[in-house]
Amino acid sequence: MNLPNKLTLLRIILVPFFVAAMLIDFPMHYLVALAIFGAASLTDLFDGKIARKRGLVTDFGKFSDPIADKILVMSALLCFVQLGLSDCVIVIIALFREFTVTSIRLLAAGEGKVVAANIWGKVKTVTQMVAIIAVLVMRIILEILNLSGASVPWLGGVFYVAGEILLWISTIFCLLSGVIYLVQNKQYISME
Repeated sequence: MNLPNKLTLLRIILVPFFVAAMLIDFPMHYLVALAIFGAASLTDLFDGKIARKRGLVTDFGKFSDPIADKILVMSALLCFVQLGLSDCVIVIIALFREFTVTSIRLLAAGEGKVVAANIWGKVKTVTQMVAIIAVLVMRIILEILNLSGASVPWLGGVFYVAGEILLWISTIFCLLSGVIYLVQNKQYISME
């Protein structure tokens, strides 16, 4: 297994640790979650660059890299819903898009084709990761203020709204990339 594929697998392995850091309440758990999410996100940045630069692009990588992204992002979004930091409609839209895209990839694979992610899928993933990181940073700020004894009750509401706006922006890119992907790969969908 080459280095880019190992980085992709590392991203998947980091997910349970990220989820635990998100959902287990201990001092500065959002900071730990952010560190894990950041490390996992960096593997996404490096695996593709290394694969292209060194000529290590594989069918496994083309298929598993987007799956690893989906596992990481969906885990974060589901944790946000569990913690009351996000609307579940965002997760439903993202799940619908991801199942649709994965289904098209499976249909293409049945015909011996590997459909790699397009630029819109990459934009979607980047906007989702930026939104998730921003929400985590806002939670860290609130946690630091709480631990220091500072009382800024209105800030939680402002951060919640800001987080929702960022998550909805990423959801718009999620929908847009899904529609583009569907149109570009309609040849794999047959009603017969």
